[in-house]
Amino acid sequence: MSLLQLKVINHSKHPLPEYATALAAGLDLKANLTEAITLKPLQRQLIPTGLFIELPAGFEAQIRPRSGLAFKNGITVLNSPGTIDADYRGEVKVLLVNLSETDFIIQDGERIAQLVVAKHEQIAWVSVEELGSSDRGAGGFGSTGKK
Repeated sequence: MSLLQLKVINHSKHPLPEYATALAAGLDLKANLTEAITLKPLQRQLIPTGLFIELPAGFEAQIRPRSGLAFKNGITVLNSPGTIDADYRGEVKVLLVNLSETDFIIQDGERIAQLVVAKHEQIAWVSVEELGSSDRGAGGFGSTGKK
């Protein structure tokens, strides 16, 4: 398997993110803080990582919640998944929200989210008067579940 080469500038005091296991899809992003941040219930905050990346055309980086933080502490990525476009050159920041009933303290170096790099397509719209038929048709939310 060949690996996509991704340009990165690391202004954090932490090593570059790594995959936790051989088949992991996401790299753990760490908070890059000068002091701890307290996230109160229902509060949201942009958390810096100190990382700057250059994605190739046709790729995006997705910021996703860490399952352990979400389950154990109610901390998640508010705009999940957050999208970093290939032409963005600013610092990677993570928009966290506290959905629990208690304060959560984010420490420097804490793993706060996952970064997944994925290919994507751009489209060209084709205006038509009618769409092709399908077995599902216009069935929406819950239409393929229990009857």
